[in-house]
Amino acid sequence: MIVRTFDECKNSERRVVSDNWESVRMLLKDDNMGFSFHITTIYQGTDTHIHYQNHLESVYCMSGEGEIEVVNGKTYPIKPGTLYILDKHDEHFLRAYEGADMVMACVFNPPITGAEVHDENGVYPLVD
Repeated sequence: MIVRTFDECKNSERRVVSDNWESVRMLLKDDNMGFSFHITTIYQGTDTHIHYQNHLESVYCMSGEGEIEVVNGKTYPIKPGTLYILDKHDEHFLRAYEGADMVMACVFNPPITGAEVHDENGVYPLVD
């Protein structure tokens, strides 16, 4: 059994900070569960280009509001209770509106190792 708290993960190397977001990676590849689980905060007023070419992701909004714009597609509002699933490696822009950060629960398959950050194309590398 694995038991961890958000606070202990946040105060460890499992917390990764970028210009537009921070992610507390609570479950990682080396936990051998077949997926990773993160609590990610998207900073208010930011616009982040993301394109997970190597991973599938499900994201549940716990707080804050914003939108996801699929490249060459539609824009969807995000608010608490919204789940979006990037089941086709969808290239997108994630925006958090002014007023409050968006806090999201995220699941990645395959799992990430924990040190990944987006490259210049919004991609996480696939790490063996």
